[in-house]
Amino acid sequence: MKIFEIIEKANNELNKLDIEDGKLKVKILLSSLLNVKKEYLMINSNEEVLSNTQNDFFTKLELIKKNYPIQYIINKQSFYGYDFFVNENVLIPQPDTEVLVDEVVNYLKELIGNDSNKNVKVIDLCTGSGIIGICIKKALGENVEVFASDISEKALEVASINANNLGVAINYIKSDIFESFSEDFFNKFDLIVSNPPYIRTEVIDTLSDEVKKEPFIALDGKDDGLYFYNKIIDEGRKYLKECGKIFFEIGYDQKEEVMNLFKEYNYKEIYSKKDFSDNDRIVVGMKGE
Repeated sequence: MKIFEIIEKANNELNKLDIEDGKLKVKILLSSLLNVKKEYLMINSNEEVLSNTQNDFFTKLELIKKNYPIQYIINKQSFYGYDFFVNENVLIPQPDTEVLVDEVVNYLKELIGNDSNKNVKVIDLCTGSGIIGICIKKALGENVEVFASDISEKALEVASINANNLGVAINYIKSDIFESFSEDFFNKFDLIVSNPPYIRTEVIDTLSDEVKKEPFIALDGKDDGLYFYNKIIDEGRKYLKECGKIFFEIGYDQKEEVMNLFKEYNYKEIYSKKDFSDNDRIVVGMKGE
């Protein structure tokens, strides 16, 4: 079959099932298998596709029909200008998280200033695929030391693959929040960053079939969605230097609740920022007295 024939056949099959963004997923899948850009498919639509590639394509198309995320099928998601390996053991990186990374990177650049010898220390909690810590390290190089943790050993394996692929050194720790961090880490960190599980347990069943294919443990923020924010804000004070900061990604409706948690634990200079869709997306607080 030719490229255009494969695309036409696949689109017809997905249209019958009303698969969201079906045409785009078909192009992403085929271009990934052919190792070309999506634009190549249009320019070379009459090119014959090898039979084994066709077989692979239609096998994986069955996963798309079952609302399996395309990122898991091709094991790739682009984020912050880099391609990251992803599988069913980690959340799929979303563009709005780039707002969080930008905010952290800009703050650390100000902190470092013109002192090329200055070193800052960062904890990336609930690291998942590792995108946040890795992008911070890529941006700041030797000026930053990143410690990243996750309760999931399988997630840490994915994060390690990404760190190796992108040529950065990250200190990975298997830990339930700060559980595996010793007292040696007290008062040592300039910044803690986290995109923790924040969806209320009862809401998870209402999410799209695709999202429900992502790891439950990485979605579940317990009854009120605030469990991890509360724990990180409370326990994080022991690990932050004086005036150290915590940077969070939040759900679109959690700004006031997370800001109030910061106030409850005497953090100061608390502020929030919106994402590309004008939704509240990050909240930041500085360690107080």
